[in-house]
Amino acid sequence: MNLDQSRARLRLDAALDGLATTFRGMTAHPDEHNCECHWGSREDLAQLKVPDRELDHDLLQRTWQAIDWSDHASVLRRILPQFATTLVSGLIEPHFGTDRAGLSFALGHWQQWPAEQAAAVREFLGAWWAHTLTDPDPAVPAYDVLILSAEASATLSPWLSLWEAQSGPVADQHLAEAAAHWEYDLLGDQLPRDAWESEEKMRAELTAWLVGHAPARLRAHGVSEELLHRIRLLGVTGLDRWQDPHWPGHRY
Repeated sequence: MNLDQSRARLRLDAALDGLATTFRGMTAHPDEHNCECHWGSREDLAQLKVPDRELDHDLLQRTWQAIDWSDHASVLRRILPQFATTLVSGLIEPHFGTDRAGLSFALGHWQQWPAEQAAAVREFLGAWWAHTLTDPDPAVPAYDVLILSAEASATLSPWLSLWEAQSGPVADQHLAEAAAHWEYDLLGDQLPRDAWESEEKMRAELTAWLVGHAPARLRAHGVSEELLHRIRLLGVTGLDRWQDPHWPGHRY
């Protein structure tokens, strides 16, 4: 583990501890309810109204996935320390995707919480992203952490800015993996993950950033000419894109 990665890991551990401290004792609203047929039993719901009790993985997952809580913020505060640890550990089921986890943050409107609580969430997201960019083998790929963070915070800009400032082979490798992962969807003018809000704005910003920032780093990192052409084509519109000799033949 290099020095940057070690520092980033210490920051992330401190951020997780900060969540545990800040949200200790939190519970769902006493009158909170959900459908027994689709969400879970009364016994499950009762666990959300008891502070600090660890939930089993299935109950935790059903809880953060649900979008129909009457007080989503209180439910999110109840599960947040365990939820964050589960996210960092890569234990979220791939079928549901990290974008859905980002939606859970967004629905909680955490940026409107009391200053100490909002600061703890902001620091967790920032620390996780910084650690991901320095970890050569993160539990969750950088391209997924980025989309989650963007969905959770309703903005891409600060996350892309940090990636742009983070130089070195590890961050560049993550960029190469992300470009390869995203190019199919972006060439079809689609965001790689569903977004609850501002999907088109987010897609345009991600595309512009890749076209303007990524090629020099990707070329220096040694990616294929094929991938470089696909990133170039993101900056080409209309028939010029589809008729380019390097169009990969994607069908949508």
